[in-house]
Amino acid sequence: MKTKSILTVSVLILVIVFLNSCETKRSSTTGWDYNDPESGGFEYVEYYEQETGPGLVLIEGGTFSMGRVEQDVMYDWNNVPRRTTVSSFYMDECEVRNVDYREYLYWLTRVYIDYPEVYKKALPDTLVWRRKLAWNEPMVELYLRHPSYQEYPVVGVNWYQANDYCAWRTDRVNEWILIREGLLLKNPNQVGEDNFNTDAYLAGQYEGLMKSPGIPDYDPNRDYRKVRMEDGILLPRYRLPTEAEWEFAALSLIGNSIEERVFTRKLYPWNGHYVRNDGEQHRGTIMANFMRGRGDMMGTAGALNDNADIPGPVDSYWPNDYGLYCMAGNVSEWVMDVYRPLTFQDAEEFRPFRGNVFVTPEKDEDGNIYEKDSLGHIRWREVGKKDLLGNEHTDEAFDRRNYNQSDNINYLDGDFQSSVNYSQSDKAAKHTSTGMYDQGKTTDGMRGGAGMTSMVNDNARVYKGGSWSDRAYWLVPGTRRYLDEKQRQDDLGFRCAMVRVGSPVGF
Repeated sequence: MKTKSILTVSVLILVIVFLNSCETKRSSTTGWDYNDPESGGFEYVEYYEQETGPGLVLIEGGTFSMGRVEQDVMYDWNNVPRRTTVSSFYMDECEVRNVDYREYLYWLTRVYIDYPEVYKKALPDTLVWRRKLAWNEPMVELYLRHPSYQEYPVVGVNWYQANDYCAWRTDRVNEWILIREGLLLKNPNQVGEDNFNTDAYLAGQYEGLMKSPGIPDYDPNRDYRKVRMEDGILLPRYRLPTEAEWEFAALSLIGNSIEERVFTRKLYPWNGHYVRNDGEQHRGTIMANFMRGRGDMMGTAGALNDNADIPGPVDSYWPNDYGLYCMAGNVSEWVMDVYRPLTFQDAEEFRPFRGNVFVTPEKDEDGNIYEKDSLGHIRWREVGKKDLLGNEHTDEAFDRRNYNQSDNINYLDGDFQSSVNYSQSDKAAKHTSTGMYDQGKTTDGMRGGAGMTSMVNDNARVYKGGSWSDRAYWLVPGTRRYLDEKQRQDDLGFRCAMVRVGSPVGF
């Protein structure tokens, strides 16, 4: 009898759920029916869960003590601990690989045939491998291109290029989703400005090869329409993580808490205050790719401690409790934030971030979309006129780290600014400066002047995490460094993130 009653209740529940699903939804404010052409056709979408984009892992947010947990050996005092809350978000499981970036470069060469400068501006600077007294030419020639390194993290990419890659990835993923949903046909023949762009599609400026008339529309004046953001089909933008997000994800405190009590405070992305594995099976194995000591990049032959003299494959070593690889070591990573040493004093307690530039989308008289930001800059959304984000870049060779002092031999690529064959007076004739604290402006108003500049300005961006060439101190997530947004390094890469909409925990 008990079993029978349980079955009866289950059937009743299923019937109720079915009837509720069939019931017409109605506005609680106007009384008009949703999704009814006879009521005007306003659509209410039943939305359950955000799709996880390719390569991403859900990072459940929460509160944590952001900041330094290691002795401040640099005496920067730029990351004093403070309580912060980070919303849930998505983050790449691994750093962006060489093969990922080469896919991006290949797409640019295939689509922007008439705009070769777009491809050139996206190229990583392979000359970052050069050293005055080291034989690194094989890395210059092979690291980006050779298949042996395709699973290794891309390096030599500046902050702008990392953002451009994120924008490109957004468009390619959303194009793939529309193709998967049967709304677009694959079109490998996109050329120039006639390519899928999420913003252009949503603004009605891109038709592409439609596989179907579109989504059935409840508007009584039309039968079908294109996908809108309100449908929940397209994903939000890929982007760089904020500094707070990156540090929160690296610490991965979900493995160190019961209910709301964090019972151990981590020093590294893994447990403990040591850099070797304490598990029985892998005891004594180095946990990350970093420099153990002066001149010790990988250990002694026969028992290499981290098995990598340069960056290693992006899925090397052990993931943290969120399932993220190489959040310490391998390569450092760009984040979105502008650097300030005293950010900890005035940052918001909820989703802290420094570097906001508020943009307003507008249309010109020809219907082209552009963005006017709060700094007065205009950015065209059509790719190919400038670069993927509409940013203008100056001579790239000048932006290599330390090249202003000719700290690297660079006579092979023939550029002007870093050449040892030109004096500082020659260079000053091309670029002028107004003083110690200028923003590095050239005579034409572009950033990148050759004069003395303050290292702490709006062009300095934070990067996090230790790298293959760093000591263990920098493996601690609370440490922070900064670099001009147009400079590159052989130990600096990036990974992408995405906002989490709706429930912070998922279903």
